[in-house]
Amino acid sequence: MACSEAITLPAIDATTREKGINLISTGDFTHPAWLKEIKSTLEPAEDGLFKVRGSLTGTRFMLGTEVSTVYEKGGKSKRIHHVVMVPDIDSVDRINEQLSKSGDLSSDGRPQLSISSAELVETVTGISKNAFIFPAHIWTPHFGVLGMKTGFDSMHDAYEGQEKNIYAVEMGLSSNSPMNWRVSKLDKYALLGNSDMHSLPKIGREMNVFEIDEKHLSFSAVTEAIKKKDKKTFKFVLKFYPEEGKYHFDGHRQCLVSVDPEKYGITKCPICGKRLTVGVMHRVNDLADRPAGYVPKDGIPYVSAVPLREVISYVTKKGDLSVAVEKIYKQLVSDSTEFEVLVNMRTEQIAERSNEEIAQAIRNMRAGNITVVPGYDGVFGKIDLLNREKNVPVSSSWKQKML
Repeated sequence: MACSEAITLPAIDATTREKGINLISTGDFTHPAWLKEIKSTLEPAEDGLFKVRGSLTGTRFMLGTEVSTVYEKGGKSKRIHHVVMVPDIDSVDRINEQLSKSGDLSSDGRPQLSISSAELVETVTGISKNAFIFPAHIWTPHFGVLGMKTGFDSMHDAYEGQEKNIYAVEMGLSSNSPMNWRVSKLDKYALLGNSDMHSLPKIGREMNVFEIDEKHLSFSAVTEAIKKKDKKTFKFVLKFYPEEGKYHFDGHRQCLVSVDPEKYGITKCPICGKRLTVGVMHRVNDLADRPAGYVPKDGIPYVSAVPLREVISYVTKKGDLSVAVEKIYKQLVSDSTEFEVLVNMRTEQIAERSNEEIAQAIRNMRAGNITVVPGYDGVFGKIDLLNREKNVPVSSSWKQKML
């Protein structure tokens, strides 16, 4: 649902190489039709990993899915998204058999399961002791385990006795590592940067970077590095600028009202009077017990980045899927990858392959020398990489005041 028909496993295989990604989740193994594709298209590779049959790209797949648990606790409705990863098809089949008793796995989108978060973890780990489960986009208001709308105040409240089987959390596009480091309750978990994708160009908006020798690559090598927060192996997380995420600020999309919660302590829309959607920054502040700037000793480093097509689109003022943007994108990654261009390529070389404005935009991105209009209530934020407009035009006088 809401995904491009161009998304196939061979197409993902080809696109990941262009992006510079070596390992990616299959996604949606709970969906019968997609699982059929997985079984017919992939073959076993290293222990717990898979590859497209006959492919020479080197891309590996992990069997993964995202599910939504919908249940009531303490008199309140709880709707939490979780990511489930397992190392073998047999476990997938048995997990699907069990989960199908709690929801319709054939419906498009994330399957909605009428079980608790704890029951989900108990079911999956009971079938596969090597399964790796973590909550998705933990801060988003509607489906995050710590979100304001339907979430909890702690991981223990959500997973109860099964918290012992949770080793990581997905930060989501609207938060980054420094924001999560402010909450000491999250210290025990590895902070992951992942993102879903609805079209091939959206692959790898966020990613986790590991250094694992090919001889030792396996499902368990990756999951153990995450569990142990092993900096020798788990090198860093490539993250959105959190302001670009679509739930960073409080706000009300219908009235185009965006509110900085650190400046304005309001809970209702000043235009229509409806309650604002409480954003990620606000929620982090509510649960934080440390000041901004705190860095734990075992914290995995992070790098802030903007997807390369977005950078080119911003500079050229063309759509990020336009022919003009695609041409420049192909020039930049011709004998490299998007990851290399964003993180490592010399900006002089970037200028030679594109133009000086694109090179300067990437310099600014790497240095954090940017102007941002934060996202709110389902609206993505805007990144001004060349600081063209220090006061970005907005669509209402109240919103202008808030920003």
